[in-house]
Amino acid sequence: MGGLTNKQHVFFDLDDTLWDFEKNSERVLRQLFDEFLLAQKLNCDFEVFHQRYKIENKNLWSQYYQKKIDKHFLRNHRFNTVFKLFGHDDYEENLLITEQYLKRSPNGTVLKDNCVVILDYLKQHYHLHIITNGFKEVQDIKLKASGIQSYFNQVIISEEHNLTKPDERIFRLAENLASTSKQHCVMIGDNLESDIAGALNAGWDAIHYSEQRDPNYSGLHVSNLLELKSLL
Repeated sequence: MGGLTNKQHVFFDLDDTLWDFEKNSERVLRQLFDEFLLAQKLNCDFEVFHQRYKIENKNLWSQYYQKKIDKHFLRNHRFNTVFKLFGHDDYEENLLITEQYLKRSPNGTVLKDNCVVILDYLKQHYHLHIITNGFKEVQDIKLKASGIQSYFNQVIISEEHNLTKPDERIFRLAENLASTSKQHCVMIGDNLESDIAGALNAGWDAIHYSEQRDPNYSGLHVSNLLELKSLL
């Protein structure tokens, strides 16, 4: 266990660390692709659309984190941004799809493999918390719908504090809210920049969770949440 023996507080990222964003999102996108007859309008199949959507959505979130765009722009342009790549431009339809996506997607209940098992185990030994970059109304629904809300003492949602990972200030805020200090904290997340680099720069320990190890990262890593038992 090394330097993790003194840990008292375990902070998790939410999306794609505990809550399976990819699977929950894809399920709803498939529904909407069919309901809005996008195959005909975009002249492509779902797989092609989905790959382009993921790229454009990631780019927009990156711009949001850099404060180049706001929440309103992110939400109300992402589908039409993808439409235009296929020669289709319909802002009003984009808004209708956005409304349905935001209504359905957060209610997804698919969690990462062994999520509940590891939370049950860790809850016996640590104080558990969430630090998530996202919007309050959406993240709260995810936690409730998937049944894991009760595991966490503090749920720190970036929008509520106008701070986003990897900003060091959100980690200092987390310490204050949990009434602890950096040497007692460890961050677990799937994003090397926002979760891992952010935590390390704040003086925390960090564990990268990803099915595939990044060859450029030599720190603590697990490919399955159950492997946390050997580290914590």
